[in-house]
Amino acid sequence: MSTPANPGARRRVTIALQSDKAVATYAHLATQAERSGFDGLSVYADLGFQPPLAALVTAAGATSRMTLGPACLNPYLTHPVEIAGQAAVLDEASGGRSYLGLVRGSWLDRVGVDQPRPLAAIEDTVEIVRRLLAGDTSGYAGRVFTLEPGMALHYTPLRSSIPVLIGTWGPRGAQLAGRVADEVKIGGSTNPDMVRLMRTWLDEAALAAGRPRDAVALAAGAVTVVARDGAAARAHAREQVAMYVDVVGALDPTVHIDPELLAGLRERLEAGDVAGAGALVPDDVLDRFAFAGTPEEVAAHAVELFEAGADRVEFGTPHGLTESEGFDLLGGAVLPAIREAVG
Repeated sequence: MSTPANPGARRRVTIALQSDKAVATYAHLATQAERSGFDGLSVYADLGFQPPLAALVTAAGATSRMTLGPACLNPYLTHPVEIAGQAAVLDEASGGRSYLGLVRGSWLDRVGVDQPRPLAAIEDTVEIVRRLLAGDTSGYAGRVFTLEPGMALHYTPLRSSIPVLIGTWGPRGAQLAGRVADEVKIGGSTNPDMVRLMRTWLDEAALAAGRPRDAVALAAGAVTVVARDGAAARAHAREQVAMYVDVVGALDPTVHIDPELLAGLRERLEAGDVAGAGALVPDDVLDRFAFAGTPEEVAAHAVELFEAGADRVEFGTPHGLTESEGFDLLGGAVLPAIREAVG
């Protein structure tokens, strides 16, 4: 079991990028994020976007301090052996600053990929990655994936163990993470009630697995739109968050979303009416699934998540009305306000 990144450090604030840019752009954005004082940078691995590895390796070469990782890879599109290889490449490129994010994946039905036994698949992936990185050639008979005895990487990884993050919303995922993960991310959530519930699940699972209560760090992150014009930020965030509410809205047991609202979102999204879908998102839903508003409002929202039990808050795309403006405000106004409030 690897140790969490920066154990015992201050509450961490990171930033996440969509993998839809020219590769060279990530060097500039990563440099800006590190200079602003962010603790880490993640790159999404959403279906239909660029694989995150090139962006992350580019970011690694432009930085020296931040942690870096994909959020998140899934074993249904990328075999665990290939995941281990990607993890090793990023760890080498970053000088040992990487983490590996794993999740069951979303929207895979669009490409005809089934997702049977997702927790078993993720557990097997964690075990296979760890064995390969550690040079363990004894083999592994998992419930979904296996390694034949003698299977090994034909190179020496920089580190024999890399921190593992699991993306999950449910109690069974939390139970798995309590046994095998270093961190859990509730992807698409800015809801303090969900953070409190997940914190409880993780602590109980860690104790049941014979680990310390706080063995698993907890991250929350989602769509972020910050602007001096808070109303404009919230209007833009509604459009950006609609597709994610369609996926994760029903996963949060602390929130009730009218099924007719979810059906309406899906109908408009399938028709390509993003603005119409965004217009359906009410304020209370927006505030549970996105950071949106002025710098003061976004900072206060992040502080609320830390006070609820989060160890890390991650600000996701599109960051602002423009990405440049969003990066400037997050680094120049939001991050300092958070540091002043929680350290």
